[in-house]
Amino acid sequence: MESFFNNSFVTLIAYIGVISTYLFVIPLLLFYWMNNRWNIMGKFERLGIYGLVFLFFPGLILFSPFLNLRLKGSGKG
Repeated sequence: MESFFNNSFVTLIAYIGVISTYLFVIPLLLFYWMNNRWNIMGKFERLGIYGLVFLFFPGLILFSPFLNLRLKGSGKG
C-alpha cells in the first residue's frame, strides 16, 4: 500500500484533478451562478461572489472570451 502513495502517476493524477477543478469546473459554475443571479443578489451574496472571482480569476479569464454575461434586451432596437 505504501508504494501506491509514492507512485508518481498517482501524484500526477492528483495534480491534474486539482488544476482542472481550479481552472475549469469552479469558474464555469461561478459563471453560471453569476449569469442566473446577477440582478437579484443580496449584498452579502455579491460580496461572496466578488471574493470567488478574485480567488478563481485565472479560470474566469480563460473562459471570458467565450461566455456572454450581458443582459438580454427587450428585442427592440
